[in-house]
Amino acid sequence: MSEPIFPTGTILGYPRIGPRRELKRAVEAFWSGGIDAVELEARAAELRRATRERLAGLGLQRGGSAIPESFSYYDQVLDAALAVGAVPERFQRLVGGDGVDLAGYFTIARGEAADAPLEMTKWFDSNYHYLVPEIGPHTVFSAQPGALLGQFREALADGYLTRPVLVGPVTLLALAKPTEDAPAEFQPLDRLADLVPVYAELLAALAEAGAEWVQLDEPALVSETLDAPRDRVLEAIGVAYDALGAASSRPAIFVAAPYGGLDDALPALAATPVEAIGFDLVRGDAPDRLDPATEESLAAKTLVAGVVDGHNIWRGDLEAAFARAEALRAWSGSVAVSSSTSLFHVPHDVADETKLDPRLVSWLAFADQKVEQVATLARGLADGPEAIAAELTVAREALQDRAEAPGVRVPAVRARLGALADSDFSRAGYADRVEAQSALELPELPTTTIGSFPQTTEIRRARARLTKGELDEAAYRAEMRAEIERVIRLQEELGLDVLVHGEPERNDMVQYFAELLDGFAVTEHGWVQSYGSRCTRPSILWGDVARAEPMTVAWSTYAQSLTAKPVKGMLTGPVTILAWSFVRDDQPLADTARQVALALRDEIADLEAAGIRIIQVDEPALRELLPLKRADQPAYLDWSVGAFRLATGGAAAPTQVHTHLCYSEFGVVIDAIRNLDADVTSIEAARSRMEVVDDLAASGFDHGIGPGVYDIHSPRVPSTDEVRSMLERAVGAIPASRLWVNPDCGLKTRGYDETIASLEHIIAATKAVRAGIAVPG
Repeated sequence: MSEPIFPTGTILGYPRIGPRRELKRAVEAFWSGGIDAVELEARAAELRRATRERLAGLGLQRGGSAIPESFSYYDQVLDAALAVGAVPERFQRLVGGDGVDLAGYFTIARGEAADAPLEMTKWFDSNYHYLVPEIGPHTVFSAQPGALLGQFREALADGYLTRPVLVGPVTLLALAKPTEDAPAEFQPLDRLADLVPVYAELLAALAEAGAEWVQLDEPALVSETLDAPRDRVLEAIGVAYDALGAASSRPAIFVAAPYGGLDDALPALAATPVEAIGFDLVRGDAPDRLDPATEESLAAKTLVAGVVDGHNIWRGDLEAAFARAEALRAWSGSVAVSSSTSLFHVPHDVADETKLDPRLVSWLAFADQKVEQVATLARGLADGPEAIAAELTVAREALQDRAEAPGVRVPAVRARLGALADSDFSRAGYADRVEAQSALELPELPTTTIGSFPQTTEIRRARARLTKGELDEAAYRAEMRAEIERVIRLQEELGLDVLVHGEPERNDMVQYFAELLDGFAVTEHGWVQSYGSRCTRPSILWGDVARAEPMTVAWSTYAQSLTAKPVKGMLTGPVTILAWSFVRDDQPLADTARQVALALRDEIADLEAAGIRIIQVDEPALRELLPLKRADQPAYLDWSVGAFRLATGGAAAPTQVHTHLCYSEFGVVIDAIRNLDADVTSIEAARSRMEVVDDLAASGFDHGIGPGVYDIHSPRVPSTDEVRSMLERAVGAIPASRLWVNPDCGLKTRGYDETIASLEHIIAATKAVRAGIAVPG
């Protein structure tokens, strides 16, 4: 086949939720019955058209496959699984002649009645959650190109020759989990030879429709943290792309490998007939030397330099980015520029942030600004650096201004860090703490929740009215106190043992603290997708961090005054505050984490002084930030664990310190979880049906543990029997004296009806299991 020319500038993907979260609102209206599938599809098509027009206006070519067709209604991994017909047996009823319709698509994503949804976990080292495909020895694959073709043809009809995007076969299988009926030795990668012909059918359909290029995303090639053995992944590269490259009818293939360096995967990928290879040159490095065969192979390919950071929001060093792209010319005469990852990790447009300090805005680049940067660098590659000299100067001046701005470096904060001693990172021994905390007089299998309760329409309306000035601070606080009292009374009625205040005053578990800490800024429209229709608005950590005054003490002490049962003080941990913010990139993450930890340490001291006996410091993102390269992991685990211990190290022995981790594979960080030295750790376990307890038991984990029994990311209400079954499995692996009973995560995103029903079932199941494990006398 004759090879089309790859565009000089492109991106790997673009935010799909819409500048004002249009897709979120449309999808949720469909779920609630407010609109039908036809209307949802029409709104999605309108959003896609607006996106293409926007990208063309920002400098990407309308033709030449520069614009990626990366839209998804819910999740790109689910899209790929359905494109190859990998529908779990329990959902086969949803499959029709044209595959799965929109209603069925969302049922697989969210579950229905007794049918649990696909498991959800974090997408590599990001805060995005993907749905885990289920693939076994008997999974039947079949090409279902309808969605891919529909969006490509829609663009073509509007005058755009776009580039379809699909998760590649190696990554799809490497991320999948075996079906329950699979033998113990089975791995989804065993099905590669069966899957690749289906991908070939998808490519043939796209070629027939007129696609010149297709993008296959293969981040599995850069990761060393997957369950699939590395040697199997490397072998799979050759098997998959030799076969796809040899297909008689296909578009040219661009394999993108974001989130890290290709390293040992590069020779295997280079040896295949793919026409273009994408390098993440923000998280990884360009090759400095190659074996002769790889050097010869790369010379015949287009090398796509991912030099514009798709994972963060800083303007960055444009001169350095241009130099990294130019360096790839040493290996090929055909070099293009792209974002390092899909831009769905960042908000749409910094120009929307009219309430941010203009000086801060000048340092930032959201998705639209990054597209402009790509277009600028592409022009520099084509016409020489002198053609973009003005843009390079502006970027250089912004970097200098940022370095010199007040608040970026605060001497008092840095002096406090410099004075830290080893003793600041540890508490009394665990056995001594257990004895001191017996005064809490908690029952066996104590029940609690993770922290937040549903954020009702009334709560959100009150917050909006406060922001608009329609409600004064005193009236707002009165409404929040009334909600806290309702939540406390509800928990008492349900029979929970350790209560929470429900966090009605918190817009977000990170933003709430960002608004109260020095060194942060918050956005108005900076939304990014977390999972499905759920969006988060990461704060911007731009300077040295310090606490001006107590942040949570008044709310916690008010809640505790309402009940004789213990109420947890609720804080977000330093690693999670970093992971779920856009963090400064001008100093090591470890230094920034310790600054946040010191602010939290001060808050814990104030909570203790106010009489709060249990304090939870959430670290759901601990696993999320784990580097994808094994060589980088020890240093990360050292500073991340150290930051948590610095935050909690001042707590007295009678104070019970909890932490919470969610939606990640814990086996690889089990030692780190132990080293956090929290008295109680609650973790996600419901979607994976308590799989984590086996890791915990095998590791000898000996602190309190609360494996979740209620998957709050699904609207399903678990039955009492379902919860009891999970608890019994947990009790079978871990002594009941160390077990806690709790949901997987906070209840903020759920409604009250489902929350109350679920908690009632949890309490009933806990009572039944307690009775079953009771020891006479």
